Amino acid sequence: MGLRFLTAGESHGPALTAILDGLPAGLLLDRATINLELARRQQGYGAGPRMKIERDQARILSGVMEGRTTGAPVALYVDNLDHAKWSGRAVPPFTVPRPGHADLTGVIKYGYDDLRPALERASARETAGRVAVGAVCKLLLAQFGVQVGGYVTAIGEVRADLEGMPYARRIEQAEASPVRCPDPVASERMVERIQAIMQSRDTLGGVLEIAALGLPPGLGSYVQWDRRLDARLGACVLSVPAMKGVEIGPAFENAALPGTQVQDAIFLEGEALVRQTGRSGGLEGGITTGEPLVVRAAMKPIATTLTPQRSVELDGSLPPGAPRGVDTNYERSDFCPVPRAVPILEAMIAYVLADALIEKLGGDSLGEMLPRCAALRRARLPDVLLRGGTDGLVFWPEEG
Repeated sequence: MGLRFLTAGESHGPALTAILDGLPAGLLLDRATINLELARRQQGYGAGPRMKIERDQARILSGVMEGRTTGAPVALYVDNLDHAKWSGRAVPPFTVPRPGHADLTGVIKYGYDDLRPALERASARETAGRVAVGAVCKLLLAQFGVQVGGYVTAIGEVRADLEGMPYARRIEQAEASPVRCPDPVASERMVERIQAIMQSRDTLGGVLEIAALGLPPGLGSYVQWDRRLDARLGACVLSVPAMKGVEIGPAFENAALPGTQVQDAIFLEGEALVRQTGRSGGLEGGITTGEPLVVRAAMKPIATTLTPQRSVELDGSLPPGAPRGVDTNYERSDFCPVPRAVPILEAMIAYVLADALIEKLGGDSLGEMLPRCAALRRARLPDVLLRGGTDGLVFWPEEG
C-alpha cells in the first residue's frame, strides 16, 4: 500500500488535522519547511481579509522521532486562530443558499436544518491541511531529485507570455510576483485587473500551471484505469475547490491540431533517448516519460461575491404564496484566489507523485528506496535495447 491521507476540521472550528500514512522511515521532517508552504498558501494579491488573521503553523503530533519519520502515520495539526471569534457564540442559522457553493446540495444530501455545516466543511480553509501534507511529500520527492512548483498563466482575460522560458525559471520568478506570474508585464496587468474587479464587487478566476522536474520515467501504469497517472492527477486537481478543468500539457490546444503535430518525436543524443517538445505533458500511456510533467488547471471565479446574487429563503419565514426570491448574504472571501491556489495544487500533485514513486520503488525506509531509485531503468538506449526477431516467440497461449 502506498500513501494515503485524510483531513478533518471546519472553517471556523478549533483546528485542522491531517493524517498522512505510508511514509517511509528515515525522512527528515523540517517543520519550518511545512510552515513556509502554509505561509505561501496565505499570500497572493486578491486574498480576502481572513488572511490577515490566520498565521498558519503546523504541529507534528506523531510519526516523527528525533526529527525523522518512523514509518508510522504522521499527524499534522494547524490551529484556526479565527475560532476564538466564534467559540461560545450563538450563531444565527444560515438559510439562504449561495449559488456555486455546496450550501444547497449539502442540505439536500445530509438533511441539515442549517446551511452552516455544509459551508464549514466545504470551505477552501480545509486545503491548509492538504498543503501541510503536500509539504511533507515535497520533502520526500526532493530526496530523489524531484521538484514540484507552480505559477499562474492567466487571470481573467490577462494571459502571460512564457514561450521559451524554462520551467525552473518560471517557478523561481513566480514567487517574486504578487500574483505568482513569471511574466512581469502580465503580472502588472493582472494586479490592475484584480483591482478593477474589487471595485466592481466581483471575483476573478484564472489558469494555473504545475510542473514536476526530475521525475524518473516509469511512474504510473496503463494496465488498469485507476493506475494511469493522468487519471490520478486529474482527480487530485479537480478535488480542490473551484477547479473545474484540467489538462496534461497543452491538451486542448492539441485537440485542434493534426496528430503529426502533437506527438513528441524521440531522438538519440549519445545514449539518451530525448524529446525536443513537450506536447504530451510528460506522460505517455499513463506513465512518466522522464520529461517535465506539466499539469494545467482552470479555476472558476469563486461564488462568494460582494454583489448579491439571487437565491431563495429556505427557513419558512415567508407566508405561503409570498415571493421567496432574496439576495444572498456576503460571507468573507477572496476576490481572486488564483495566486493562493498555486501551493494547494503543488501539494496535491506532490502527493500523487510521491505515492507513485513509493509504488514504483517499494521499501519501508529511505535507505531501501534510494538505491532502488538509482538502479531504475532510464530513457537510455542500453536500458531499453530490444532483441530482434520473433523466432520461436509465442504471443498468446493456446486456449483451453
